[in-house]
Formats: sequence, structure tokens, C-alpha cells
Amino acid sequence: MTYQPAAISHDLTNLPNPPGWVTSGRPETLETVAFRSGAVLTVLDQLVSDARYGVPMKLLANRLALSAAAATSKLEGRLAREVDIRDAFHLTPPGEARGPEGDLLAFWRDAVRLRASGTGEIAALMSPDFAGEVGLWLDAGAERARTHGPLAGGVAVVRAVLDVDDRAERIACLLSDIVLARALNWTQVLPVSARYLTKTALRDLTVKRQGAEMAIQARILESIEETIRVARDLARRAEALRGIAPKLRAKGSDSAVELFLTEDAVAPASMLSPRIRGTTIPMTDRAARRFCDRLVELGVARELTGRSTFRLYGITS
Repeated sequence: MTYQPAAISHDLTNLPNPPGWVTSGRPETLETVAFRSGAVLTVLDQLVSDARYGVPMKLLANRLALSAAAATSKLEGRLAREVDIRDAFHLTPPGEARGPEGDLLAFWRDAVRLRASGTGEIAALMSPDFAGEVGLWLDAGAERARTHGPLAGGVAVVRAVLDVDDRAERIACLLSDIVLARALNWTQVLPVSARYLTKTALRDLTVKRQGAEMAIQARILESIEETIRVARDLARRAEALRGIAPKLRAKGSDSAVELFLTEDAVAPASMLSPRIRGTTIPMTDRAARRFCDRLVELGVARELTGRSTFRLYGITS
């Protein structure tokens, strides 16, 4: 028996989406940014906080971690592409050095597993030079968020970190994400601050150039809008994958499907074989490759590398 590729629903009536007047045009003042960000953050909060919308949160977090790694690689002057960062992390053999890009993705993947309220956990992810300041920075950012809105709180903590070390872009962006998560009462950190930031914009912020704070807030707002698009897309694709799951007859297919709903990239040779990650269920290397190719055939996954060997698969668009 053959199956048609799974259709991805185009009925978006049950998925929150910002109205056109929120996302049209470019924000020009702090007031308009704050106004529009309130509407956009409300939509994102609905998507990530209400399980009825079906957003695969671990997958979304890992997808955002990869984007944040690429953005901060650029801020740190290395300009690595997402594909190179993903390969460095997922294809480096255990025990071998991943290199700076693989380590950068590891940093962001660790970040999305933090409890937003856990200051001690957050400090442990920083260098010892920053650990003692983290609580103070987050408190100051939270206070600014209470009086001027979540984006203003994020920008305040970015400036505080870069005033101490203008090369600490990843720390600044992460703490901005934590301020945002706390302002919205999220338990999980979602990396949204870094995506569209530039070195020039951050430099303007630290020298207090006129309009710099508004420019940073506008870039974070743009990233939040993109995050909504990603979350909606993943919700539809996750629904399509769950829909074909009963057609998969491989032993352990349910657990393998769950892995695809968690990981941005799945390496069949190491994550499905000899055992499906997180389980005791065995799967041969051949069965793992056939399972992934079957998902591609059914239209719910794609191969991410374009290579014939050392392949990675995922459901992301």
C-alpha cells in the first residue's frame, strides 16, 4: 500500500495570529513599538501557553536556539550559517570537540532548558565574571519591564551587560530573553532577542545614541513576529506528523515520532540507533534510515543536509 504525502492544514482559524494593522509598516516611536508589541506578545503568549493550539514547545525552543546561535555567531564576528552550526553540534562524535559553533548551539540549547525563575541555574550558565551580577541585572530589567513594557526591560538588561563587557552579546541576549519570559510568566525561556540584532545597533545602544533603544526594541518585535510564524507552522506540521503516525509500522515508531516533535534535527545513526534516544527501544541503523526516509516519502519530514551520508532529518520548514 502507498500513502499520499500528508497534507498540512491551511485552516488557520484555530491558531492566533496578529492582525494586519499590528505587523504592517515600520514602528517609528517607542510608544508605537510598545503598543504593537503588546498585541504581538499576546498572540505569542496564547500560542505557547495553551496546549490546545498544538505547538510542539520543545521543538520550537530548539528551532529558536539554532536561530539564536546563528545570530550571535554573527554578532561575535564569525558569521557561521545555521547549517554549519547544526552540523557542528549534531554530527561531532561523542567526546570530540564541537568547535566554537557547536559549543554556541550547546549554550542556547542549555538556555532553553533553564527555568525562567531559576536565577542560580542561569548564573551557572554564565562565566564566573558575570555570575555575581546576573540577579541584579535581571531585577533591573524586570523593574524596567513593569514600568515601560517587556521589550524595554529586555533592552535595559542588554545595555547593562554590554556596559560591563561589549563582547558578551550572547549573555546580553539570553538575559533579555529571560526578562521577557518572566514578564509574561513563562516557565520556559524562548530565544527571541538575538535574531535581528546587529553589532552596529548594539554599539549605538551602549553609547546611548538617540533612537538606539527604539531600534533595538523594533528588531526584537520583528523577531517575535517571526517566532509567531514559526510556532504556527510547527503546529500545523506537528499535526500532520501525528496524523500519519498510525500508518508507521516500525517497532518504536511512536517514540521515534516523539523525537521528531522534540528535536530540530534528528541524526538516525546516533539518535534513533542503536536505541531511540530517551528510551530503551532498539532500532538498527538500517531501520532508522528507512524510518526517516518513510517520513520524507509521506511528506511530513525532510532531509536537511542534501548529503548522501551523515544525514539529518527534521520537520521544520
